[in-house]
Amino acid sequence: MPYAAGVAPSSVVSIDVEPLSIPLREPFVIATGRIDTTRAALVRATLEDGGGRRVTGLGEAAALPPVTREDQPDLLAAIAAAAPALRGAVIAGVDDVAAVVARALPGSSIARAGVEAAILDGWARLTGRPLFAALGGASAAGALAATELVTDITLPISDPERMAAGAAAHRRAGFTCFKVKVGRDWQADLASLRAVAASVPDASFRLDANAGFAPREALALVRAALDDGLRVECYEQPCAADDLAGMAEVAAGSPVPVVADESFRSAADLELLLAAGAAQAVNLKLGKLGGPLATLALARRARAAGLRLMAGAMVETRVGLLAMAHVVAALGGVDWVDLDTAFLLAADPFDGGWTFDGPRLRIASDPGLGVTSTT
Repeated sequence: MPYAAGVAPSSVVSIDVEPLSIPLREPFVIATGRIDTTRAALVRATLEDGGGRRVTGLGEAAALPPVTREDQPDLLAAIAAAAPALRGAVIAGVDDVAAVVARALPGSSIARAGVEAAILDGWARLTGRPLFAALGGASAAGALAATELVTDITLPISDPERMAAGAAAHRRAGFTCFKVKVGRDWQADLASLRAVAASVPDASFRLDANAGFAPREALALVRAALDDGLRVECYEQPCAADDLAGMAEVAAGSPVPVVADESFRSAADLELLLAAGAAQAVNLKLGKLGGPLATLALARRARAAGLRLMAGAMVETRVGLLAMAHVVAALGGVDWVDLDTAFLLAADPFDGGWTFDGPRLRIASDPGLGVTSTT
């Protein structure tokens, strides 16, 4: 993609990294683990243009053990070690960003995602454009409309009464679509779904098993939920990441689309999913795919192959969520938006980038991500 007309190349002055640890309001419990505090690295990339003007872009590299093999200390060490190799790198367009970051951080897609997002944010700020426009969204049909997104809200695994009470509180804030974590015991999960539906009669559901089920269990849950009259939109990662045969069995037997998440981490994974018929959709996440640019490319390949798209995240602040939201806008929208975790945190050390009204998010038109740190 060519550099913006009339704008000189810029260079990376410095890359700085620090822990980003924000407590959650409630424990975030999924089929494979639990976290109580975000385990991320905040990346600051300072860029300078040919006229000596400097800006600093922000990026978030978010770990979610055990979904991710890296934890926060690994990310901090990897990014700090790569920083000297990134200093002085010349950025004349988005392709330069991808190449520079890949050379410096070949081993960690999560670290790459945070650094790439920070450099792209700084680069877009220097060009005076919102990131989605710098990524090519300004010329895509529907890109501006796609800056207005509607997200679900996640209900972690808990007892039915607690999940129902949480859903009712979110409903009072305007949320009607709930991403419900399942995958430990399908009958207990069904009891929780029934409790939420009783508490919020107009609820719709997106089930996320985080690779927790065998195919028979996965199908038993979704069929029982539908038999109860629950409105289920999709079913995320019902089986283990490497169990493509199991995923394909659920995809063939489920009345709702199956979304691959843990099974989809690379271009090679995408081809395996397509060959196996293991999903009708994929979940896009910057951390697992290596950053905004790889995510854009893989989303376009998946869409061209007939798959639907979900935009998701790890447990991230608005910095990481905004980077993903700008990718969504550059794509002209996706089928399902799951960019809610900033609303699950006990504090928010950032300003700007979006405005929101309950589940409705509007991306700001400020340069870059438009977000600033308040600390």
